[in-house]
Amino acid sequence: MHLLAQVDFDEAVLALRKLDVESLLLPFLLQLALILLAARAFGVLARRVGQPSVIGEIIAGIVLGPTVLGAIAPEVFRWFFHPSMEDVPDVLSRATFSKIFTVLSQIGLIFLLFLIGLEFDFAHVTVKLGPAFLICMVGIAVPFAIGFLLAPVLHPHLEPHPEKGVVPLFGMRVFLATALCITALPVLGRMLLEMGIQRTKLAATVIAAAALGDAVGWILLATVSSMAKAKFEVSDTLRMFGLTVGFFAGMFFLVRPLAIRYFRSALAANGDQLSLNAMTALVVTLLLAAIATNLIGIFAIFGAFALGAVLSDQEKFREAVSSRMSDFTNAFFLPIFFTYTGLRTDIGALNSLNHWIICAAVLLAAIVGKLGGCSFAARIAGFSWKESGIIGAFMNTRGLMELIVINVGYDLGVIPKSLFGMLVIMAVVTTCMASPIVLRLRHGTELDEPLRQAGFGSPAKST
Repeated sequence: MHLLAQVDFDEAVLALRKLDVESLLLPFLLQLALILLAARAFGVLARRVGQPSVIGEIIAGIVLGPTVLGAIAPEVFRWFFHPSMEDVPDVLSRATFSKIFTVLSQIGLIFLLFLIGLEFDFAHVTVKLGPAFLICMVGIAVPFAIGFLLAPVLHPHLEPHPEKGVVPLFGMRVFLATALCITALPVLGRMLLEMGIQRTKLAATVIAAAALGDAVGWILLATVSSMAKAKFEVSDTLRMFGLTVGFFAGMFFLVRPLAIRYFRSALAANGDQLSLNAMTALVVTLLLAAIATNLIGIFAIFGAFALGAVLSDQEKFREAVSSRMSDFTNAFFLPIFFTYTGLRTDIGALNSLNHWIICAAVLLAAIVGKLGGCSFAARIAGFSWKESGIIGAFMNTRGLMELIVINVGYDLGVIPKSLFGMLVIMAVVTTCMASPIVLRLRHGTELDEPLRQAGFGSPAKST
C-alpha cells in the first residue's frame, strides 16, 4: 500500500512538472482578479460606513470563502478556488495554489510592515516608552490569564480535533491564552495610516505598545508551539531572545548610519527621488532584514518593521519611498494577504446553540482582557479617560495576525475546528470595534483634526 501511494505521488508530481505554464497561470489570474476586485469593492463599502478598508478586505475573503460563497454556490466556489488541472490530483492542485498566494501575501506583509515602521513618528516614543511598556505588559498578562482560566471551562463542551483526535487541555489553554493577548500590528498600522493619525502621540504610544506586545507574543507563540510539540528548550528561547536583541542593535547602530548616508546621497543626486538603483538597494536591504529575523525565528515581518523604524526620522527618504511603494503595495499585495486568508476560514463549523454561547464567552473574554486591561493601564499611565479608551480600542484589534496564531494551534491539534471559527469571529469583531469607539471618543483629543481631514466622521463637535 505504501509503495502504491509512493508511485501515485511520484506520478502526480511528474504531472505537475509537465503541466503547461499557461494552464497554471489561467486559474491563478482568475483567482487574483476576483480577489482584487472583491477586496476593493468591500474596502470602499467599509469606508462608507466609517471603517478602514482593511476591514472590508477581511470580510471580502470570508464572503468569497467556504463560509458564504462555498455554502450558497459550492460549484462556483470550486471552479474559482479549487480548479482541476490535467492529470494533477485535486489535493496537489489545491496545495499549489495555496502556496502561491501564501507567498505573495507574505511578501505584501513584509512591504506593509516596512511602510508602517517608516511612517510613524518615533520621537514621541522616547517620552511615551514607559506608558507603552505598561500598556503592553498589562495587555498581554490580563487576557492571557483570562484565556488560561477560561479554557478548562470550555474544553468539555468542544469536539475532538478532526485529524488529531482529543484536544489536550494544557495545549488548548496556552494557545487560547496566546490568541486572546495578540494585537494585530499590520492591521493596526494600516488603520492608523488610513485614519491619518500615524504621527500623533497617541498613535506612537499605541504602535510602540503593539510592537513590543507582538514581539513578546511571537516569542510566546514559538514557546507554546514548542511545548505543544514536547520539544521545549529553555536554551532555544534564550538564544532567540539574544539574537533578537543583537539584530535590533545591529539595525540601529550599523544599518541605520550606512543607509542614511547612502540614501541621502542618492536622493540629492536625483532631485529627492529614488533612482532605480536606489530603489533596488532599498528592496534588497529590506529583504535581507526580513531574512535575518526569519532565520532568528521571530518571523520575517519584524525585520521589515525594524528597517522602517530606524529610518523613520528621515523625512525626504520617507516621502520618496511613499511615492514609489505605497500605492502598489496597498492596491496589489495587501488585498491578497487579507482576502486570501479570509478565504481559508470556515465559520460554518459553529453548528449549535452551545457553540454560539461559547463564542460569546470567548468574545467577551477577549474584549474585557484586552480593551479593558489596556484602557486601565493607559489611565494609570496618565492618559485621559477618552485617550485611554482610544488606546484600549486600538490594542483590542486582532485582525489576521490572530489567524496566524490560531492556524498554528489548529495544525498542532490543540484548537478544534469550532473554536477556530470562534476565534476568527473574535478577530473580525474586535477589529471592527476600533473605529466606532475611536470616532466616538476622538472629540477633544489630538486625533480630532487629522481624523476629520482623513474623512472619518463629522466635523469636530464642541465638548
